[in-house]
Amino acid sequence: MAAFLLFLTILLFPLHSAAQFTGTIPAGASITANGTSNPWRSPNGDFAFGFQTLPQNDDLFVLSIWFDKIPNQTIVWYEKDSFPVRRGSTVRLDPIAGISLQDPQGTTLNTSGNLSGRVADAVLNDTGNFILRGNDSTWLWQSFRNPTDTMLPDQTIEINGQLISRSTAANFSDGRFYGRMTPAGNFLLSTKTFPSTTDFDANYYSSNTFDNANASNSGVRLVFSNVTVLSVVRRNGAISPISDVINAPPIAENYYRATLDFDGVFTQYYHPRSFAGGNPGWTVLDSLPDNICTGFRGAIGSGACGYNSICSVNDGRPICRCPEQFSLVDPTNSYGDCTPDYVQTCLPGESGDEYQLSEIPDTDWPLNDYATENPSTEERCRRLCLTDCFCGAAIFRSNQCWKKRLPLSNGQVDRSLGGKAFLKLRSTNISSENLNRPSTKTNGQKTLITVLSVLLGASIFAALIFLAIAHRSRGNFKFRRLQLPIQPRNNVVLPNVCYFSYNDLVLATSGFAEELGRGAFGIVYKGIVVINDSESVLAVKKLDRVAEDSEKEFKAEVDIIGRTHHKNLVRLIGFCNEGQHRLLAYEYMPNGTLAAALFGGAKPSWKQRKQMAVGVARGLLYLHEECATQIIHCDIKPQNILLDDRYNARISDFGLAKLLRKNQSKTLTNIRGTKGYVAPEWFRSSQVTAKVDVYSFGVLLLEIITCRRSVDQNLEFTEEENPILVDWVWDCFAGGKVESVVGGDEEALADRAALERLVKAGVWCVQEDASVRPTMRTACLMMEGVIDVRVPPCPYLQISILNADPKLNSLSSSSWSRSV
Repeated sequence: MAAFLLFLTILLFPLHSAAQFTGTIPAGASITANGTSNPWRSPNGDFAFGFQTLPQNDDLFVLSIWFDKIPNQTIVWYEKDSFPVRRGSTVRLDPIAGISLQDPQGTTLNTSGNLSGRVADAVLNDTGNFILRGNDSTWLWQSFRNPTDTMLPDQTIEINGQLISRSTAANFSDGRFYGRMTPAGNFLLSTKTFPSTTDFDANYYSSNTFDNANASNSGVRLVFSNVTVLSVVRRNGAISPISDVINAPPIAENYYRATLDFDGVFTQYYHPRSFAGGNPGWTVLDSLPDNICTGFRGAIGSGACGYNSICSVNDGRPICRCPEQFSLVDPTNSYGDCTPDYVQTCLPGESGDEYQLSEIPDTDWPLNDYATENPSTEERCRRLCLTDCFCGAAIFRSNQCWKKRLPLSNGQVDRSLGGKAFLKLRSTNISSENLNRPSTKTNGQKTLITVLSVLLGASIFAALIFLAIAHRSRGNFKFRRLQLPIQPRNNVVLPNVCYFSYNDLVLATSGFAEELGRGAFGIVYKGIVVINDSESVLAVKKLDRVAEDSEKEFKAEVDIIGRTHHKNLVRLIGFCNEGQHRLLAYEYMPNGTLAAALFGGAKPSWKQRKQMAVGVARGLLYLHEECATQIIHCDIKPQNILLDDRYNARISDFGLAKLLRKNQSKTLTNIRGTKGYVAPEWFRSSQVTAKVDVYSFGVLLLEIITCRRSVDQNLEFTEEENPILVDWVWDCFAGGKVESVVGGDEEALADRAALERLVKAGVWCVQEDASVRPTMRTACLMMEGVIDVRVPPCPYLQISILNADPKLNSLSSSSWSRSV
């Protein structure tokens, strides 16, 4: 009997294999994301439908359709709303829901939407179109009518249909670029800053197939014909090709696709169906537009590249670069925004010598004009920008001068203009006594270790928020408004921050009448100033523990703090250094501390918490690696993270340690930081590195995930409870109950892939062995899903590897470089 069954199995095996290539999938069929399940294939085997692993993480998948016979298996359609999905997720052909995507726990992540009938089966045909069919073989849904970023031959884009680029080559969420067929009859390439809105920023290509005089001559659909030509079909049947294809290789011998790439270029590619001697890859046949940098027409948006960036074209692809004295906001995204490395002030007392102009030939920022002079001369155009504090750049062309404001948008190299740009930068001719900033990083640069004592307690700024509200609600206090501009005094103005006299700040705070809080560095008061008719609220710190004989050091450290410029740091506005009076004026954060948000009632949403965690990570990355002098914070905790008017996380209280007089930190040991956040190396008298911040950030990240304090004194040590947050999270993770760390938070549970990624990143950051911890740059990449996050080991060195789960401890202290 056993032999007969074996014979029957062998006999039927070819039939089973052939069934994989019929292209027809019955209702109830399913595929599991595990790297081994067979996909559903088209009859000729050219296309497959199923799960593709992400190159940076083999535990994450994207539900997709791809070319299955070429080595790189290029994806042509994907499910992006739930991207990415975890290992163990399933896709099922459901009779009611159609394509039903579920996570490993069986929670439905997405379906193919409302269908007009019951699904009998599905077919993946030889054109790459995945079709859901009803009992009478009617088409209920098809991937060709629900495209992502790619068109295939025989596919059309109807009116109101659209293609949307990816965020990056490996990130399948919506990007900035859209290809759409409008009701007016044009096929447009456009940008959109906010995917949730219906408005577009600007168009950078148009098929010009709209005929206002004759509506029947307007376009009705975009067609990718089986002769490899992209065309707009008009209502009267006329065809208007938009691709310039001559002598294209025959489609019978080549695969074709047209993809709106993540950089915004709509590109036609071909790939040989059969090849020998290696994979030739995809070859570009044609692309739209010819020059994406110069194609933008619109008053809003950043253009092909980010704000303050300059776009040039190489082989039809945009290349984005930051100009001199500008840096990428996100170092991992070369197509993103650039931020100036300095803070441009606007004080009428400035002579213009504080700045210089960098001449950039054949470059233009066609938007952002706020003033123009015609006729003008080149020298006068230079002078107009240098002496105008609002001017970020000037364009001189054809005896005309345009002044531009920051941020600059749609920067482009255009050699046809014959003009030049003058970009305003901080002058390199300012004396070193006043500037005190190195031009480049060297190994000999000192490390600024910012020691923030335990005695900061619950944060000065928390008191600032609550006391300000209390005073305002009583209505018993009125500020005298200090009318700026302030003239520089005694030639001690630092180039990056305003200088206030002591009397200026006395007026701004009405004689230091409203005390907002006290801490290790002194007392904080509320102040209000009016600069150019705009009211600004300040938090003024009156330092009372600064060494009296350290004027030079004080100016040097304030300059270092002032030169930090990042959206996730609290900005230093100005300072006072007058005799015994030393004060710092910071921007005011209206939404309080992260501690109050996490532990003070209604907690932020999971989406907000993820955003806050990434914001803190990026701020620390900037302090550690991207500002001119490295700054180690040493007291990262939720009380030192403030929330601005948009609930963006901003790191506060960095850069003050060297301003303290010796023996004034009021600590009994040399340990820096706050209980529950202190890295273990402090207790071993080990060398202090940026990894102490990584440890503290790891604790903070786990607090953000769980909305639990690092040490909860209301809990006891039991099997179910543990007052030490790091211990409890590790126990949950090691026990395979990662969902327990967020309790019943449905939003977090629905985003399980991100939850697991953040928990693993947090455990990596709190490793007792500092050498095992990632850098903040690596931590950022882990949290954002850019790199693989392997299973972390137990964070405690004293736990025996032999007594721990071998899988969880498979990564030794020396294997970090191989695990991400």
